[in-house]
Amino acid sequence: MRLTILGGGGFRVPLVHGALLRDRGEGRVTRVVLHDVDAGRLSAVARVLAEQAAGVPDAPEVTATTDLDEALRGDDFVFSAIRVGGLEGRAHDERVALAEGVLGQETVGAGGIAYGLRTVPVADDIARRVARLAPDAWVINFTNPAGLVTEAMSRRLGDRVIGICDSPVGLGRRIARVLGAADPRETFVDYVGLNHLGWVRGLRVRGRDELPRLLADPALLGSFEEGRLFGADWLRSLGAIPNEYLHYYYFNRETVAAYREAERTRGAFLRDQQARFYEEMRRPDAGALAAWDRTRAEREATYMAENRRAADAGEREAEDLSGGYEQVALALMRAIARDERATLILNVRNRGTLSVLDADAVVEVPCLVDANGAHPLAADPLPGHATGLVCAVKAVEREVLSAAESGSRATAVKAFALHPLVDSVRVARRLVDGYTAVHPGLGYLG
Repeated sequence: MRLTILGGGGFRVPLVHGALLRDRGEGRVTRVVLHDVDAGRLSAVARVLAEQAAGVPDAPEVTATTDLDEALRGDDFVFSAIRVGGLEGRAHDERVALAEGVLGQETVGAGGIAYGLRTVPVADDIARRVARLAPDAWVINFTNPAGLVTEAMSRRLGDRVIGICDSPVGLGRRIARVLGAADPRETFVDYVGLNHLGWVRGLRVRGRDELPRLLADPALLGSFEEGRLFGADWLRSLGAIPNEYLHYYYFNRETVAAYREAERTRGAFLRDQQARFYEEMRRPDAGALAAWDRTRAEREATYMAENRRAADAGEREAEDLSGGYEQVALALMRAIARDERATLILNVRNRGTLSVLDADAVVEVPCLVDANGAHPLAADPLPGHATGLVCAVKAVEREVLSAAESGSRATAVKAFALHPLVDSVRVARRLVDGYTAVHPGLGYLG
């Protein structure tokens, strides 16, 4: 089976490759094609993968190319993990927003909109090429903002594109751990929302909902990351456990202040950190896998550091430093390729799952996966406060898609102005001006 990874020079690719090396079942991936626009990054990551595969019998063959059509032709699966504008673009997104006193995070608020406006045209082009060159392929989208980009690609590929994110998986794992639910096969996480905007409303272990027990116990609530981020009182008020990204909404003022006080934004930190890694990889005597491991450990330990500082939530726990999205990707691919039924939280077209959204809106919900793809499971309606946020953010995503399709500056302004975390139409106009000034790729906004 052939798998192409778009963004194959990206820093997290070895996580996916490591998961493939551990997969020894029938119908596994035998060939991996890395595609990237940066040949130097491709070469660096290929070195890491070669060291990972050393001594592993029947490791997948790995090749690399900068030719997109060559990479896609005849694929069985495509992992899309691109970053349009690179980490320098992310750093610009953050700085432009923070200069206006609003959030510049890469998937939430103004920064997420800017990133979406840059990425949607590229994702649409990839979807066109997949439809032409690999019409039977399944596309698994990692690219952020994951829900928005998946919805853009679904307009070309329908249900053959599925978005994934490790945030819901990590949240469910942490809740299960503190509740003593060790066997994931006996656990169902009732999670509903959009990408980076969802809530765990129940955790059923052998059919019994254990979430009320967690919400009633302050000690348990204080024993995992989301409990410390949001606080026990707020979680009990909600009657649910929010995705960590909702900290940007519920504690926006504190988070923006923490980001403005930080020595560097997250994007600038990652840009500088990864620049050192890729520079080190230019030395032929450098130990590629060891260097990657060191850099990854630092990256994971500093994830959402500003939010934790604003909430006085302490350091990340060791169990949360191991990633997770690669396991979701492998489980999804195995379920489809081998018809191994699995229940996974994925980004898929709504199909009536949330009655407040139309059928084609991409939502993040538990899905039953088999050889025919991902099928969203029925979900109870969201409470009013959650419905309001989901509908508002989905409306913004639709304006982003419209702006990317039409090139309309007015529509782009509308997308920024309608976002719950942007508090002024005048600020929205200045954001569009600021982003088009620093991102040549947004020159299409007339």
